[in-house]
Amino acid sequence: DKLNMIISSYLVTFSGMEVVFLSDCDRFLLDQTPPHVPGILEAGRILDQDRYKFICQTYGNQRRFVTLYDVRNRIPVFSAFKFTGEVYGRRPKSVWKIEPQVGLFSHLRNGSEQRRPAGTVDYRSNRTFDRGHIFPSSYASTKADKMSTFTLTNVVPQAESFNKGSWNKMERCTKCVMEKYCVNSSGGTGGFVVTGALPSSSSTLNNRVNVPTALWSAFCCYSAVAEAWIASGHWGHNVQDESKHKYLKTETLEDLQHRLFSIKQKCFITNAT
Repeated sequence: DKLNMIISSYLVTFSGMEVVFLSDCDRFLLDQTPPHVPGILEAGRILDQDRYKFICQTYGNQRRFVTLYDVRNRIPVFSAFKFTGEVYGRRPKSVWKIEPQVGLFSHLRNGSEQRRPAGTVDYRSNRTFDRGHIFPSSYASTKADKMSTFTLTNVVPQAESFNKGSWNKMERCTKCVMEKYCVNSSGGTGGFVVTGALPSSSSTLNNRVNVPTALWSAFCCYSAVAEAWIASGHWGHNVQDESKHKYLKTETLEDLQHRLFSIKQKCFITNAT
């Protein structure tokens, strides 16, 4: 049953090459089940375990969210997290971090520059692309949660006006929807969000970091107000916005699947729109 897959594979964190079970960070996934990404992640197993790594993103000795990271392209495939509402309402002044994930690449520290993970120098060398959050800090709850999002394993090169324009407007709109409707019968807020990037075939930043062709995001939650699971998705080309008035179209998850790939989780195959 696709809704009740049992994940038996090991996942590798970026904390000293520690090997852990999915249960260490599966609470960020609905039904503790990761998305199905054809050719990359199928039936809960990473097909190329040398290239793709799960990261239980950790800050202050606490798991904050989970990322599937593409070591070769030096960008995340997706980050998944649970939206619980915002407690700390400001964007923290944070230094971009490689820790605690850098442990995964410790065996590459003495290798060539081309084998090392993305660093701040890669993003500083251009004026076209921002360090675009996959898990946005604005969705995180506490200050520590927000700080945890400022890791280079949670960002992609994102066209500046796209990041600050239509994508930002989409994030704010989706957040408002979740705050209003993703409320359970006890009054608590909770929604599952998966956001990712589609890598390009050849475009790179600093000849090292893949510049994705598009970004996508999907959320679902049980709404006590609607007495049903609700969900929606968005996607956008990773190019500069042609207008300050550009907005991304809200799509059903079925439409998003057709554009991208099949995301096989309960909320992603519901009839909700």
